Amino acid sequence: MDLTRAAAEALDDADPLAGFRSRFAGASDDGPDRLLYLDGNSLGRLPVATSAALARVVEEQWGEGLVGSWASWIGEATRIGDVLADGVLGARPGEVLVGDSTSVNLYKLLMAGVDARPGRDVLVCTADDFPTDRYIVGGVADSRGMTVREIAADIDEGLDPAVLAEALDERVAVVVLSHVAYRSGALADVVAITRLVQASGALVLWDLSHSVGAVPVELGAAGADLAVGCTYKYLNGGPGAPAFLYVRRELQDQLRSPIRGWFGHRDQFAMGPSYDPAAGIERFGVGTPPVLAMAAVEVGAALIAEAGVARLAVKGRAVTDLMVALADEWLAPSGVALASPRQAGRRGSHVTFAHPAAWQLTQALIDRRVVPDFRTPERVRLGPAPLYTRFVDVWDAMDRFRTVLDERAFEGYPAERARVT
Repeated sequence: MDLTRAAAEALDDADPLAGFRSRFAGASDDGPDRLLYLDGNSLGRLPVATSAALARVVEEQWGEGLVGSWASWIGEATRIGDVLADGVLGARPGEVLVGDSTSVNLYKLLMAGVDARPGRDVLVCTADDFPTDRYIVGGVADSRGMTVREIAADIDEGLDPAVLAEALDERVAVVVLSHVAYRSGALADVVAITRLVQASGALVLWDLSHSVGAVPVELGAAGADLAVGCTYKYLNGGPGAPAFLYVRRELQDQLRSPIRGWFGHRDQFAMGPSYDPAAGIERFGVGTPPVLAMAAVEVGAALIAEAGVARLAVKGRAVTDLMVALADEWLAPSGVALASPRQAGRRGSHVTFAHPAAWQLTQALIDRRVVPDFRTPERVRLGPAPLYTRFVDVWDAMDRFRTVLDERAFEGYPAERARVT
């Protein structure tokens, strides 16, 4: 691989997604001291169209339409869910609902899955999964008198399906797994693992938060049972954006949400004395949808669908391959080690590096206008978003990284960790 800056510029010139960069606030800055944003896997950039979309809802629908606008708002959760299903998730209409947070949706689907597998008293997750997912699994197990089998997963390479297979038996009700590991970016095989879990009689619940919008997610083709995910990372829905949940059509009438909200009622405006769950995906609704926030989600989802997840995945592999090659050449001699799968087909769209002074390196990079994030234990995580991150942005960021190492500029920072979100 040609590792010159000119080669990176040539890749940008040939990039079929290059035109999308101008559709994000701040992404078109070409200055030598520009901000190099490599944290799109934590919070995506602001799409230029989002401000206008929010203004329309505020000024026209709320400001002029007032309560009459509920006629259109009432179905937003399913309508935008269908946008995600068709353009991003490889699902069918009526299988995706937008609303609540990833954590709340995980709880709803996990509880529903447990109830749909009576007589099974074990939940499975990995010891290296995102903390909230493990906490919710533990909480559901405690509330139902169940046992958690927390299986090992390599911190850098991810889950070995053979290890999972050994944990599956007739006692397992639901398996909760991440498609892309939040720390290392290790990519799980959704198709193979889904078939493995289903063969044991259990349900599998996928967390797509670090994959949706960056790598292909074909829920229908995989025969996936259940899934949740956030919309503020690669989907660029903004801070606090509502999450989504997916339930395979054939399972919907078998499952019941543990939170019996009026938006999940068959006839919500009947105001009846007892709960009667709606048919289909709508039964997983709870309360009033966050109308303003969903307008932002729709803009981000539409951009991803327009770009095409397959094209985004190709670029994501290419920009992370460049990052890994530059790290091998420039950072490895200073003790920085790759903490993600080396093969591009086995990782998502972020790359993690290990170093004993990772916290200090992260702070030094931020001060040099490179935005990564820090993850324990001693990891610097870099998340180029393929929709707006250029190859030359990656080249310049890694160049600043090597300068920090060569000059040992990170040594001036205290070895303490602030709260990381």
